[in-house]
Formats: sequence, C-alpha cells, structure tokens
Amino acid sequence: MSEQTTPSRRRSRLLKPGLGILALSLLLHLFALQWAGGHIGLPAMGDLEAPPVVVELRPQPAPPPPPAPQPAAKQVAKPARPARPHKRTPQPETVTAQAPVEPAAVQAPAAVNSAEPPDAVPPGADSAPVAPAPDATPQAPATAQPATQEAAPADDAPPRYRVRMPPPAELKYDVQALREGRVVYGHGKIAWRTDGAGYGIEGEAGVLFFTVLNFRSQGMVDEFGVAPELYSEKRFRKAETATHFRRNVGRISFSASTASYPRRGGEQDRASIVWQLAAIGLGNPGQYAPGAQLQFFVAGVRDAEPWVMQVIGLERIDTPVGAFDAWHVVRIPRPGSYEQKLDIWLAPQRSWYPVRLRFTETNGEYLDMAVTSLESSLAQ
Repeated sequence: MSEQTTPSRRRSRLLKPGLGILALSLLLHLFALQWAGGHIGLPAMGDLEAPPVVVELRPQPAPPPPPAPQPAAKQVAKPARPARPHKRTPQPETVTAQAPVEPAAVQAPAAVNSAEPPDAVPPGADSAPVAPAPDATPQAPATAQPATQEAAPADDAPPRYRVRMPPPAELKYDVQALREGRVVYGHGKIAWRTDGAGYGIEGEAGVLFFTVLNFRSQGMVDEFGVAPELYSEKRFRKAETATHFRRNVGRISFSASTASYPRRGGEQDRASIVWQLAAIGLGNPGQYAPGAQLQFFVAGVRDAEPWVMQVIGLERIDTPVGAFDAWHVVRIPRPGSYEQKLDIWLAPQRSWYPVRLRFTETNGEYLDMAVTSLESSLAQ
C-alpha cells in the first residue's frame, strides 16, 4: 500500500501546480476583463467580483480633499478684508492734500470772528465797552453803547427818579371782583404812613364778609425813594408769606421759596410800587407823559422780576368821591408770564394818590378798587 500511495501523492503534487497556474491565469483574465470594462465602458462581470473591485477603488475616492480646498478658499477670502485698510489709505492722502487748503479756510473765519466781538458785547456789558474802544473805535461804540444803555438799568445802575413822598393818608375803596364767573362786591382799605425817613403801608381787600387779602410793607426812604425792608402778604385760606430786602447783606429772599436776588437799590414790592409811582409824580410831574416807561425791579412772594410801567395818558375817571383827571399807568406781564396785570390811576390834584386800582389775572378774573374815602393830613 505504500507503493500505491506514493504515485497518487506524486500526481497530486503534479496536479496542484497546474491547478494553481490555471487559477492564476483565470484570475488574470478576469482582472484584464474587469480593467477593460472599467476603461472601455463595458459592464463586465463586476456583479460577482464587486467586493474586490470596491475594496480596490474605495481608496481612490479618498481624494475627498476637494472639500478641504473650500476652507482653504475661505481662508483666502478672509485675507480679502485688508481691502478696508486700502480704503483708509486714500483718506489720509485726501487730508494731506486738503491740508494746505484748510488753513486758508480757518483763517477766513478767524477774520470774521474778529469782527464778531461787537455783536458779542451785550452779554458782557461790564467789560466789553472797555476792550473794543481802543481797538475799533469807529465800530465798537456803535454797537456797544446801545448794549450798555440797555444793560445798565438792570445790571449796573438802577434807574433813579426825582421823588417826593406823598403826605400820610388813608384811602377806602369799593371793591368789585369777578370770581369763578360771578361778580361779587366788597370793600378795601390802604393806609400810607411816612415821616420822611421811613414809611409803612397796610392794606386789605374783602368781598362780602370775607377778607381775601391782607398785605403790609415797611422800610426806609432813601436816595431812590421808597425802599422796602419787609413785605408780607396773607391771602384767604393760605399761609402768610414774607419777602425780605436785606440791606446789610445786599440780598432779597423769600419765605415761600429758596430764590434769592441781589439788592442794589430801587427795588420795590407789590404794595410799595404804587407809592413809589406817586412819589415820582409828586417829585417831578414832567416824568409822566403818554408813552413814557418807568422801570423797576419788583419782588412778589416767591420771586422777583423787572417791571416796565407804561404811561397810557391822562384820563377822566368817576369815583364815589368825585371825578378826577388821573394818570393811567399799566403794567403788562411779559409773554408767557402768569403774573397779573396791574392798572393804576394816580390823581395829581390829590397828591398823586391812587384813586383807582385794578388787578387782572391771566384767566380774566379781576379785582377793581375805586376810592370812596380819602383822608389825608395834607391834600395837594
């Protein structure tokens, strides 16, 4: 049996190389056909041999790096931002190019500004007239003088009038008032006291059985005329207020507010202004003429403001004690102000006493006082 086995083994050894060569040739043919089908476009027999083909071709699609170039492209796009600096670079160039032109433009306004100080004089009337005078004598006075004349009465030199105090007197009035659409009637009284060195004023006004207003003013008589030191006012159902004219510290202050104003002389309160007007007329009647304006700084209960009293003219008025030729003087509040309008009629033949007073509110309500009794130590 050893002999039979040996030849079979030999045959198998001979057949194995042949089978291997045959299998190898078949594989080569199949590979050749597969390669030809991939290049020529024939379907070939890839259905059976697909796994090996896929295994070999998959590494080829690995060039998915094509997506990678996209980020590279983005990175290239980002550097494009430096284009902005390129836009900036022209700007400095244009600035440098205009630089020589700008000095000329700057110098031209400088020349214009040099001509503007005369227009800027009014805000600083204290120092402006001094500086322009030596430099531009023909121009500065033309603009500076009116500004000084306007600013001086309010800021530097309060206006002064020739005055003489009226003799002491007590005046009583009939009162007619319009309140909340109804006309009501009442009474009023003003007492004026002076000894030539000081003065005192006391007054009241009432409707029906109620006193709607009490007021009092006291002070000195100085070079300006009536010079208040204290003014107090008490209205119906309201607390009393006080206005102080502090001569020692040169200030005007109020109990009803924190406002404060300088006291320079000639200031008045709501009660003293009437008797200051009478003192001006008695001191020099020529100071009254139709259209004339008298200027004052008048303090109320919370603040103070300039008053311009306009002389309307000499009018004939009838009162319970007779007819009078009286100078009609009116104070019209500035636009936007809520202060009342004040009309005063002063009778020269009766020591310039106020024979009629009328207070008009912005809503149209009024209080009218016409003299019914006049008791004076000396009637002129």
